[in-house]
Amino acid sequence: MRTFSLFGRLIAAIVLTGLLSACQTLGQAGLIQSTVTAELSPEAANAIASDMVGRLAEQAGPSSTTIRFTPDASVFGQALEASLKSWGYAVITDQKTDEASILALAYTVDEFEGAVLVRLSTLRFDLTRMYKPGTGGAAPVSPLSILQHGSAGMT
Repeated sequence: MRTFSLFGRLIAAIVLTGLLSACQTLGQAGLIQSTVTAELSPEAANAIASDMVGRLAEQAGPSSTTIRFTPDASVFGQALEASLKSWGYAVITDQKTDEASILALAYTVDEFEGAVLVRLSTLRFDLTRMYKPGTGGAAPVSPLSILQHGSAGMT
């Protein structure tokens, strides 16, 4: 049996994510429902959330943006909310609003071949990256994938 290289696994993970996202129900504001199927330690969840929020900040703009999402009871949902706040974002978790200045956010965290595939989704873009959890946290094992929605295309 032939083994896949890291690049091959990354491509397979991205394709798998696309297929899985087509099956997920839409949450508020047309986004996927936030789900976490991977079990993460608090250290791994914090490391992943911190890295992904840093990448989110590069796309979403300054921390004056208000972010709305519905966290689940998972360790990752709690770590993501804490990381957003530590980056200076105002976070709304219990209100429904359609104001244009509010960025709706959803996330998925799934296991894939011994790694964790994480996606942050907004109506404007999706950010996807794979991480390898370890004893002291988690380290990225793939480049960041950025999918722009609408007329901007894909980068």
